[in-house]
Amino acid sequence: MDDLRELYQEVILEHVKNPRNKRTPADANRHAHGNNPMCGDAVVVHLKVNGQGVIEDVAFDGKGCAISVASASLMTEELMGKTQDEAKALFDTFQEMCTKDDATVSAGVDEDTLDRMKVLAGVREFPMRVKCATLAWHTMNAAMAGTDNVTTD
Repeated sequence: MDDLRELYQEVILEHVKNPRNKRTPADANRHAHGNNPMCGDAVVVHLKVNGQGVIEDVAFDGKGCAISVASASLMTEELMGKTQDEAKALFDTFQEMCTKDDATVSAGVDEDTLDRMKVLAGVREFPMRVKCATLAWHTMNAAMAGTDNVTTD
């Protein structure tokens, strides 16, 4: 458990210091704004989804705590090149991992992706931080559904 906690901290710090895909792509065709009023986290997720439903580009912008930024950064890495159905499966799995001890893994989520996502699932031990970790994921899900705004209230 201590090894997992240490890895969790290392991954969060790495993504906070060097966030991946923190930008606003000019050609994104889906966007959503996410807000966590409990702690002030705010994120915008940008997606470029092609006609076949493949996410060709994903990025985020905004401000937030270390967990929120790290989760958004990790999410963008995992979603690049995935179909909308695969992205939805990742969303469902990540939500379960962050909220349940006996999380169900959605069909189609490969082991490598699951291992990388497990690092952030450690927030389950800190219920107040679950909303921080899942904000970007909820915002991405809203962007795919065509919803402009989402909140973790």
